[in-house]
Amino acid sequence: MTVFEVVKASLIEVVPEVDPDSVTAGRTLTDLGCTSIDRAEVVTLAMERLGIVVPIAEFQDVNDLDRIVELLRKHV
Repeated sequence: MTVFEVVKASLIEVVPEVDPDSVTAGRTLTDLGCTSIDRAEVVTLAMERLGIVVPIAEFQDVNDLDRIVELLRKHV
């Protein structure tokens, strides 16, 4: 499973009302109807699934899927 797929699966689990087909590269979590709390939960769940720990401060002001995936990928 790629980092993007892990983030997508985490997003769909945290916010089940999001259409999985709408979760594509280049989208922001805000576009997908996520709150900042949802974002924190998605990032935390993705880190758990990837078995990594990334300081949450690194995700400050990061709201698009591409940047989240990029940050996580640096620590895999």
